[in-house]
Amino acid sequence: MQQYDIAIVGGGMVGGALACALSSSNLSIAVIEKAEPKPFFKEQPMDLRVSAISAASADLLKEVNAWNAILAMRSCPYRYLETWEGPNSNLLFDSQQMGHPQLGHIIENRLIQLALWQQMQTHSNIELLSDATISQITRVENGYQLNIGDDIVHCKLLVGADGANSMVRSAANIGVTSWDYAQHAMLINITTEQPQQDITWQQFYPSGPRALLPLSENHASLVWYDSPSRIKALSQLPLSQLKNEIVEHFPNRLGEFDVDNAGGFPLTRRHAQQYVKDHLCILGDAAHTINPLAGQGVNLGFKDVAALSSVICNAVSRGESWWDKRVLQEYESKRRPDNLLMQSAMDVFYLTFSNDSPPLKLLRNTALKAAQRSAWGKKQVMKYAMGL
Repeated sequence: MQQYDIAIVGGGMVGGALACALSSSNLSIAVIEKAEPKPFFKEQPMDLRVSAISAASADLLKEVNAWNAILAMRSCPYRYLETWEGPNSNLLFDSQQMGHPQLGHIIENRLIQLALWQQMQTHSNIELLSDATISQITRVENGYQLNIGDDIVHCKLLVGADGANSMVRSAANIGVTSWDYAQHAMLINITTEQPQQDITWQQFYPSGPRALLPLSENHASLVWYDSPSRIKALSQLPLSQLKNEIVEHFPNRLGEFDVDNAGGFPLTRRHAQQYVKDHLCILGDAAHTINPLAGQGVNLGFKDVAALSSVICNAVSRGESWWDKRVLQEYESKRRPDNLLMQSAMDVFYLTFSNDSPPLKLLRNTALKAAQRSAWGKKQVMKYAMGL
């Protein structure tokens, strides 16, 4: 039997960041992950899964010494964010209004995970258990026991950072409130003839938004929200035909481009009914998933990391039972309301812009025009989005 203070199930972006953030506590940490991230080389194609990393998330990645490794691979800073529906309703955010050189960075998820993985390997109190599949999770008297192949792992605190279909959450009998949105999303990587790397934009349509996220060099990620049947049909097209659909249905601002790869996925909202129990907690997508409309998913996960690592490290320094629900409750009370607020805001946005009622459409566009004229209002939105 292997004994650890903490076992983190899931060595992705959120689990990896938590392990690195907890490394200074001198607690023994096991990170259990099915697959180690593949090495990076410059010529490899862009991954489809990317995240818009806020200033606050970048600060966390700097604190755990992963940020420079990410910048040395691939990332794309962007200064502007533009959104609109009808003509003359454009709402434009500029980072310089906040005194920042950029609003955030678009980065491939795998590269964030890889940089954190490399950093975890530098800490003697973190052990990476890769290619590991858990067959059973059992609550025992002073923690949890995990069956991994022929091995047994025991921990005082079990952390679920294992995604939306969390095995840890299920083993702890933590219920979720969830529903599927009436939209799916398609991610499409393109190479553009003209550089357009300093702006991310989206236009709203009744069937769902269409957006561009800039990637490094002359690459970009398009996001096409639409009905499940429409996304399924688009997913079955050859890339040349998919390009024709993009030319016809996206805003006329891409210029000449080639389609590199694409993939569709459903949109589901989930929120765990609690985040903590004795000897157990969940965070990131295991605790909450939201509509990806504003690209805030992983940023919420990194906020969870900052809150949970702070609570545990402070409890360790005070000599408290850091695995106890009464201590861990501080993390839940910090994060659950904020996560619920962001989920609700995205739902209101989704419901408001997916309704084609003419009066509502007029109201939406009037509101966008008014927001464009409100410097104070735009600053407040930017502060929240950047995590400042």
